[in-house]
Amino acid sequence: MTTQPTTEQPAPHRPNPRLKRVERGFESVLFNSRWLMAPFYFGLVVSLAVLLFKFCAVLWEFIVHAPGSKESDIILGALALIDLSLTGNLILIVVFSGYENFVSKIDPGSHPDWPEWMTKVNFGGLKQKLMASIVAISAIQVLKAFMNIDTNFDPTKLAWLVGVHLAFVVSAFMLAISDRWGGGDHGGE
Repeated sequence: MTTQPTTEQPAPHRPNPRLKRVERGFESVLFNSRWLMAPFYFGLVVSLAVLLFKFCAVLWEFIVHAPGSKESDIILGALALIDLSLTGNLILIVVFSGYENFVSKIDPGSHPDWPEWMTKVNFGGLKQKLMASIVAISAIQVLKAFMNIDTNFDPTKLAWLVGVHLAFVVSAFMLAISDRWGGGDHGGE
């Protein structure tokens, strides 16, 4: 009597339909939770309006005091305005890139003057642009301290400003290197 090998294969796995519905429902909740970020981006837009108010106040003070100011005071006033505008740019980068990357795609089709970068910055590019903006803002703070060195010299504060700035520079450099080594997208363009 010859025994034939059995060719029985295990029955294919059939997922429980009830568990599959629960899983789909859970995934839907997770996916739609991205909309919880929208109020954060709206709050950043409000902070941009507050920053504009501060910019206007600083600009007015700059204009009013310009006639009797020294050259260094004019430079410091201009640096303060640049600092505020860079901070505004930073907020815009976070709002547009964050919304586009984490909440929903933006359709720029009906906006002929839409900046091209706004819909092309991915998360890697966002990190690099953020770090570049932070380094620029930090550099302005260090430059302001050096411009005031004659009137208000505090070696400890100056050392901290330079140290923090260098930490930002090194961090930005390391982020760029790690993105390049990791094969990350360089700027999203």
